[in-house]
Amino acid sequence: MSRRRPPSQRQLRVGEELRHALASIFAHGDLRDPAIAARPVTVTEVRASPDLKNATVFVSALGGGDDAELLAALNRARPYLRSRLGSLIHLRYTPNLSFERDTSFDEAERIASLLRRPDVAQDLVAHDEDGEPDGT
Repeated sequence: MSRRRPPSQRQLRVGEELRHALASIFAHGDLRDPAIAARPVTVTEVRASPDLKNATVFVSALGGGDDAELLAALNRARPYLRSRLGSLIHLRYTPNLSFERDTSFDEAERIASLLRRPDVAQDLVAHDEDGEPDGT
């Protein structure tokens, strides 16, 4: 079993700054690739490596669509995005970027659908001391 350290405060701060900078780049819409420019891209999280030389960017396309096409387009635009980041953020090294599909929304929907199931919903109803459903 590997022991992974939680991210340091510096990693978290750098990840958040990278997320804001990438969101700004996507918001201005100066990317020429039609797979990126055609639909809004949400940058949900950026995880920086401990040495801050690499960053994993979690993205999702608003309105759905082909995530494989979006990830391929973002990987093609990686050198341009890295150079733009270098001008927007002030770090010793501009991190290498890798893009991954964000699955947190899918996981949240899966949990919500589980909670809506009747057999689970009955367990979520508050009960009073007599075991009867509470009116609150």
